[in-house]
Amino acid sequence: MNDNTYMQLALQLAEKGCGFVSPNPMVGAVIVKDDRIIGSGYHERYGEPHAERNALASCTESPKGATMYVTLEPCCHHGKQPPCVEAIINTGIHRVVVGSGDPNPLVAGKGIEILRANGIQVTEHVLEKECRKLNDVFFHFIQTKRPYVVMKYAMTLDGKIATHTGASKWITGEEARAYVQKQRHRYRAIMVGVGTVLADDPLLTCRMEGGRNPIRIICDTKLRTPLDSQIVRTAHEVPTILATCCQDTDKYAAFQQAGCHILPVDKLNGHLNLSTLMQELGEHGIDSILMEGGATLNWSALKCGIVQKVEAFIAPKLFGGEMAKTPISGEGYATPAECVILKNQSIRQVGNDILIEGEVDSNVYRDH
Repeated sequence: MNDNTYMQLALQLAEKGCGFVSPNPMVGAVIVKDDRIIGSGYHERYGEPHAERNALASCTESPKGATMYVTLEPCCHHGKQPPCVEAIINTGIHRVVVGSGDPNPLVAGKGIEILRANGIQVTEHVLEKECRKLNDVFFHFIQTKRPYVVMKYAMTLDGKIATHTGASKWITGEEARAYVQKQRHRYRAIMVGVGTVLADDPLLTCRMEGGRNPIRIICDTKLRTPLDSQIVRTAHEVPTILATCCQDTDKYAAFQQAGCHILPVDKLNGHLNLSTLMQELGEHGIDSILMEGGATLNWSALKCGIVQKVEAFIAPKLFGGEMAKTPISGEGYATPAECVILKNQSIRQVGNDILIEGEVDSNVYRDH
């Protein structure tokens, strides 16, 4: 086996930390000696030992003279855990193969420098694209201090997210809906507009076995969320944030007593300022958001430039209807040249439905 093969194994291990390590990155490590894997590990939960230390602890024999494959540059600073470079140096690892550098200013190449200064051979950029993609959220958050926002919606082949009567259950099949539950586990928070709460009374929890519930964020400009909604009634069990422009603090009490956190945000063009909200949420340590809002919130989010990725499910169904809603409403762009462009697209089948994913080209936002 070669460097790429061992790094691929490390990537598979890293993925096991999905949903449990944020705002830390997902990291996997494999230790090889004489063409044999003698240890492996991954970062399992936030605040617990990192992948490198878990891999070293699992070794079936001395790692002295061995090669360590790790998806992200080993840390060299004291956080909730001691520096991984110390453990690597102290155990006599001969060579370290790194997938991606760490953009954290506390690391950012320093970990690799320390390893080399201590006589350890370092090979960089092995499966770098795959290693970086695994931690899109971490890279974005550590560099911008704002959440990585994924806009998710499901529509029919004729572009409808509901019938003309407003009925929308169910557009996609069971497999696609199960995939969405995994995404709710993956991302730290889920966000909808108050319109979705009023129309559907959703619970917005993760219904995947062993999954973690996301923090629920409701964009509610005028604080219209019903006190008897599922969101409010379960706020003591599931962290819930009501982001609002309402300045009538007397209205806060009932929501706060129910367990909701009220987050006042300034207004922009008559609506909640989503850019300010992202800054506030980033300061609260929320590194990623799965946005499952309706057409109004989707347009506002795109217009404000807060969306990094789009996940669109397309069902092999036709609803028709001139008044049936589409995924994105609002004024829209005046010309095709102004539209949002998606890059690095991927297309795959999920059950009977098609999932199209793409990253929002940040140049589009700058041009606007």
